[in-house]
This record gives sequence, C-alpha cells and structure tokens, in this order.
Amino acid sequence: MQEINIFYIIVIMNEDELKKKLTPDEYRVLREKGTEAPFSGKYLNDNRVGTYMCKVCGAELFPSTAKLDPAKGPASLSGWPSFDQALPGAIREISDNSHGMHRTEIVCANCGSHLGHVFDDSHEKTGKHYCLNSVCLDLKTDQK
Repeated sequence: MQEINIFYIIVIMNEDELKKKLTPDEYRVLREKGTEAPFSGKYLNDNRVGTYMCKVCGAELFPSTAKLDPAKGPASLSGWPSFDQALPGAIREISDNSHGMHRTEIVCANCGSHLGHVFDDSHEKTGKHYCLNSVCLDLKTDQK
C-alpha cells in the first residue's frame, strides 16, 4: 500500500506554493493543462527500472514495466512517454473536448494535476495507450 504524506499535499496544493516549487513549464502543463513539445521530454527514451511518480504530490502513477518502447508501434508516433497501464487507483480519467476534438484527459488521482491523455489502442495488450508529459513526472529508480 502506498503511503502519502497528507500534510505535504495540503501545503503543496496552494497554487502560490506550486508556482514557487515548479518551473514555469511544469506549472503550465501540470496546472494549466498544457503540453510539452513532442520528442522533447527527458523520459521519452529513458529505460531505467522504477516507478514514475507525480511531480506535484509524489504519488506513484506508472511502473516502468508498463512503459512502451518509443521506437516501436504507435508509441513511436506519439513523441511523449507512453504506457499501457497505470497503477491501480493512481489516475482519474476526464472527458476532454478542447481543441476541437474528443479525448480523455488523465490526472493524478491524488492531487488532480494534469498528466496527459489516454487513447484506445488495439496494438497494446491492455487496449490503452497513456500518453504523458515528462515534465509531470519524477522517476523513482529501483535500487539493486
């Protein structure tokens, strides 16, 4: 079971504090539902083993074992780190009709920060393709 420091989340969720904690680009994407430029994120080609966590609250979101290879299949076309499965209860899905299209936004279930979008994808074993912005994530690597 994941332990979350509630005091930290309450304090950090103040928008003024978040603006101080995050870079302007991180704040724009995480809190204003922006998008980082495709193929620019630091986690796109990262193959380290661990758990991807929310940049705002530290909640665990995606295991590295669910990360799609950016050199293969539809994931190669996205330009953002992609996964086929989130950790149970880690994200919430919200209908998104912005920019003249219908998509499904994904946000951190713990703090509500924008992460990216999820798409149906018959090429993946789970039938899902979670497309995330690197600036929304931290990677906790497994220590061996």
